[in-house]
Amino acid sequence: MAITITINGKPRAFDVPAEMPLLWLLRDVAQMTGTKFGCAAGLCGACSVLVDGERAFSCQTPAGDAAGKSVTTIEGLAEQPLGKALTTAWDETDVVQCGYCQPGQIVAAAALLKANPRPDDAAIDAGMSGNICRCGTYPRIRAAIKRAAAINAGGKA
Repeated sequence: MAITITINGKPRAFDVPAEMPLLWLLRDVAQMTGTKFGCAAGLCGACSVLVDGERAFSCQTPAGDAAGKSVTTIEGLAEQPLGKALTTAWDETDVVQCGYCQPGQIVAAAALLKANPRPDDAAIDAGMSGNICRCGTYPRIRAAIKRAAAINAGGKA
């Protein structure tokens, strides 16, 4: 089936089954390997992408459901001001340990900050639920989100 999806601002057409998980379309067909495979059940968040600006677990989203929509992966987010603020904050806060979950964490944080530019701890915890870090860097993730919010607002924090 021909599916057209705008990935990171570029319209692309794919001849794949509509039921193929968006994760496999992104990683295997489109060669966008920043989106990670984790649990395949929508429980860990490693596969998080933005579909029309909303966080989605790409392992649970059929490619056909993304047809005609805009998908932003970690690669595309890295080119946007909010993505740059997040990666700067992640670096400054030294969030990463193993790093496997971080693309999904950053994508989820971007969705959170788009919806709530100045989240408090409770809003961060709620907005980041569904993204698991096996290394337990949650306090640093929370601090990085607050730092990114300040950077994005033009402040130094």
